[in-house]
Amino acid sequence: MSQVFLTEAAAQEVKRLLAENQLAADSALRVSVVGGGCSGFEYRLDFETNPDAASDVICESHGVKVVVDKKSLQFLAGTTIDYQNGILQRGFVFHNPLAVRTCGCGTSFSVS
Repeated sequence: MSQVFLTEAAAQEVKRLLAENQLAADSALRVSVVGGGCSGFEYRLDFETNPDAASDVICESHGVKVVVDKKSLQFLAGTTIDYQNGILQRGFVFHNPLAVRTCGCGTSFSVS
């Protein structure tokens, strides 16, 4: 499971954001990890128009191209990204099987 997956709801939201921001339909969702946050690492999402095949892993999930740099992938392998649109929670939610601790904000985590 050396990739990152999107649920159908997350893929639909990414497609909506691509259209809203008038980005090319072949733009990719870049998923990465940076140091920081209250648990050690933070998830980052951005759009990518020119992934680097040498340093990135590129896959597709529900019609959305997903790009993860190889360094981040060691912390994200097998992660599923969902999108919640409810009264109490709205936004992307990460289900990371490698995370041993997460914080209340949902964007920060730690691994063992």
